[in-house]
Amino acid sequence: MTEAKITDAEWEVMRVVWAQGETTSNDVYTILNEKMQWKKNTIKTLLGRLAEKEMLATKPSGNKFIYYPLIEERRSLQDLSDELLTKVCSRKVGQVVEQLIQGSVLSFADIEQLEQLLQEKKQSAVEQVPCNCIPGQCQCHLIERKGVE
Repeated sequence: MTEAKITDAEWEVMRVVWAQGETTSNDVYTILNEKMQWKKNTIKTLLGRLAEKEMLATKPSGNKFIYYPLIEERRSLQDLSDELLTKVCSRKVGQVVEQLIQGSVLSFADIEQLEQLLQEKKQSAVEQVPCNCIPGQCQCHLIERKGVE
């Protein structure tokens, strides 16, 4: 199942659902109220949209509904990063990753994991990443011409 496009507000709700595993609209409201200051009806609307997008499902429990995720958080994060990287020239992916790392607080364990991954990626690294843009979307062809002259 491919993840549907979700809004920033829907992401906030999904983060609560992923963290809780199963939750009610009231629990989501309680958790997000201080940060977002949304009304209960806003939470219910967002949960309804996420159910329509098949991001989560419901099951009745007395006079309320229990919400649970249909998509794993890890899969959603992968889809999000894939979507981000399709928006830039493939030659600039390294720059995007660099900016993400520079702008993030990382633990020693995170850094060790990244170092290990980079060592593994060196085994399949190429001299130059091919451009994936259509003409006019980037300036790679201008750089290539200067290198030939």
